[in-house]
Amino acid sequence: MNHVISGLMAGNAVVGKVSEHASWSSQFFGSIIQEALKVNDHNPDLAQIVTGMAEAGQALVSDPLVDKVIFTGSTPIGRKVMQGASANLTPVILELGGKDAMVVMDDVNVDTAIPWVMRGCFQNSGQNCVGVERVVVYESVHDEFLDKILPRVKELRQGIPLACYGADGKVDCGSMIMPQQIDIVQALVDDAVKKGAKLHCGGKRNSGLEGQFFEPTVLSGVTSEMEIFHNEVFGPVMTIIKVPGDSDDKCVEIVNNCDFGLGSSLFSGSVSRGLSVGRKFRTGMLSVNDYASNYLVQSLPFGGVKESGFGRFAGIEGLRALCLERSIVADAYGIKTAIPKPIDYPIDMDKGFPFVESLVQLFYSESLLDKIRGIVGLIKFG
Repeated sequence: MNHVISGLMAGNAVVGKVSEHASWSSQFFGSIIQEALKVNDHNPDLAQIVTGMAEAGQALVSDPLVDKVIFTGSTPIGRKVMQGASANLTPVILELGGKDAMVVMDDVNVDTAIPWVMRGCFQNSGQNCVGVERVVVYESVHDEFLDKILPRVKELRQGIPLACYGADGKVDCGSMIMPQQIDIVQALVDDAVKKGAKLHCGGKRNSGLEGQFFEPTVLSGVTSEMEIFHNEVFGPVMTIIKVPGDSDDKCVEIVNNCDFGLGSSLFSGSVSRGLSVGRKFRTGMLSVNDYASNYLVQSLPFGGVKESGFGRFAGIEGLRALCLERSIVADAYGIKTAIPKPIDYPIDMDKGFPFVESLVQLFYSESLLDKIRGIVGLIKFG
């Protein structure tokens, strides 16, 4: 939605290609945008929704009439989008996969951090571009954190929230959107356990429910040798990584040991310490003692680095990226620009070069005396 709204606000017509897994809801959200255009006396056809498989997306990104492409999705598909757009040198903004870390430092009140960790890991069942995929906990508070968060995870209610299914809506975690994603999550969890991680709860498909449900899961003892440390899970799995010796340098090393770099968050009893450590994270965004506020504040640019893509949406940077930026100059205040006679073609060989030297001296010399000499030279050779 925000890509469409930003595009319209920047003065464009927008065509949105939705994921084939979300086609069922696209008409509903498309109607909201078109009605908003209509009630504000704009043509509702300025916003269009396209559904379909990969062929539909390929046709759109390679069309010469498209001026800009913004893609949100996986890194492999992002590369295909770039390839398709390259045929016409269409510029792209890529908001791709993430492996966001949330750091719990040794000087923080663990009770204040736990609600944020729960939200970051299990919102939308972990299917969130800035979902927390690595919980990096300092050694001295690691055991306390684990003891306090496990009961919270085990209390999560999972199921279908929709009333049309006879549900009362009292659900914390829903299902997985993509059927194949459950197999990917299961393989990552199994690999971690095989290599020494401890499974505290979950870790498998929810056999008590029909559909694509993976139980809320907690893994501790996760290390960089495990696939789950590096690969995007995109599911309801909390992976806990211990920072040995409460070392800030080791924390930075753990966070940056990743091909992705979308967002990051850090909880500390000292904002200045949190900022000092967090600024060393190689990510596009950072929140200190908060989570995902970068997205909520639409005046801030949103985007990542490394395998998480490039370019930004939202903020001034995002709006300008959806415009054709041009440099335009014109005479003002009655001033008429003209080429000085010594350097007008054909150039005066006696005065032209000394004139330019004086001009450079005036503009670029750091010495006030040299600037005055430049003015003198301009008068002399002008």
